[in-house]
Amino acid sequence: MLDQVYNAKILELAGNIPRLGRLERPDATASAYSKLCGSTITVDLALRDGKVTDYAHELKACALGQASASIMARNVIGSTPQELREARAALRRMLKENGPPPEGKWADLAVLEPVRDYKARHGSTLLAFDAVVEALAQAEAEKAV
Repeated sequence: MLDQVYNAKILELAGNIPRLGRLERPDATASAYSKLCGSTITVDLALRDGKVTDYAHELKACALGQASASIMARNVIGSTPQELREARAALRRMLKENGPPPEGKWADLAVLEPVRDYKARHGSTLLAFDAVVEALAQAEAEKAV
């Protein structure tokens, strides 16, 4: 059963993570931590005209957290806050409520569908998406002030 979870595509994504590092002047920074496995991520993002224009992240995570973060980093630029919140909600539904995999530019998240059977791995799989949503909330709060 674990072979389905740690399949070749997940391992490929985990081994090729774009946008590693930190932004010099992010509009927002957020971190997320999985208590169960100890995975961590810190994301930086920049927003202009209602879209993410730059993104970087530092992470220490299992292969599932790395694969999820890799998918985020490949698709985040050009996304709106609403699209990112919807992607997180779709991933959460897929894992926790047996929902269908996300579609469109987030369709690669379907590779993580076997994780739904391993609740202990949900937190690390959602880590990048949780951190990005937190960073978006911070950026929006800053602009509201």
